[in-house]
Amino acid sequence: MQVAHLHRGALSVLDFRCQAGPHTPSAVERHDLTSVSYVRCGSFGYRARGESFELVAGSVLVGHGGDEFVCTHEHHHGGDECLSFKLAAELVDEFGARPRHWQAGGLPPLPELMVLGELAQAAVTGDSDFGVDEAGLLLVGRYLALAGQRRRAPLQAQARDRRRAVEIALWLDENAHEDIDLQATAAQAGLSAWHFLRLFARVVGVTPHQYLLRARLRRAAQLLAGDERPVTAVALDAGFADLSNFVRSFHRAAGLPPRHFRHAARGDRERIAALARRLDRRRH
Repeated sequence: MQVAHLHRGALSVLDFRCQAGPHTPSAVERHDLTSVSYVRCGSFGYRARGESFELVAGSVLVGHGGDEFVCTHEHHHGGDECLSFKLAAELVDEFGARPRHWQAGGLPPLPELMVLGELAQAAVTGDSDFGVDEAGLLLVGRYLALAGQRRRAPLQAQARDRRRAVEIALWLDENAHEDIDLQATAAQAGLSAWHFLRLFARVVGVTPHQYLLRARLRRAAQLLAGDERPVTAVALDAGFADLSNFVRSFHRAAGLPPRHFRHAARGDRERIAALARRLDRRRH
């Protein structure tokens, strides 16, 4: 495991890069602080409080300070990378969230969180004028705004089914720019469309089509933050054939139209303030 400390303070930011695979022994660990982590790529299993989750690119892991947990890597050889935001006790108190909101465990890829995860990653790589701690606070705030609305059911699936779903999630992530439908995805898994739809949704937490669209939104957020090409070119590169559909989907996820999101990523404080106000309204 490689860990890089990117920012220290009430909100500490760490970059985790894990190369563990199916043959790596799992060990019991403990969350030293409450944290919200964005899964940048790869996949891993997470077990805490008697519940199990499979996390893939775009997922969010919420760790409760003091809780024991186990990470597993039985379904993926390529490791995983996470951008983790750890909150000091005074910051947890300042957010004023209910204790159960810090005990959610794993969340499926949610567009409202993914775009901010990618914004934070752009800040890490220098493709955005955002501070990585600023993006982290927005991500935590957006998570808490959603926490009362969404609760992922604990994972109940056989190991073989979990492996199939994770492998297909990784395949969708790599091929999101292609024209992919449910039948083609199910064929890739060697299952009927109906069987595969139920299996994938049970393991990953969203349907294959939802995951595909969210993989495209993640790609679009990356490009908008660090690329100068027109929005139309970004939409096509990310896999959206229809510009108006892309603009609607991105606006709904990010709270800002694509052009405004790009301006915010480049340090336009007016756009940043607009995004922060929208988050505050959602929390209250």
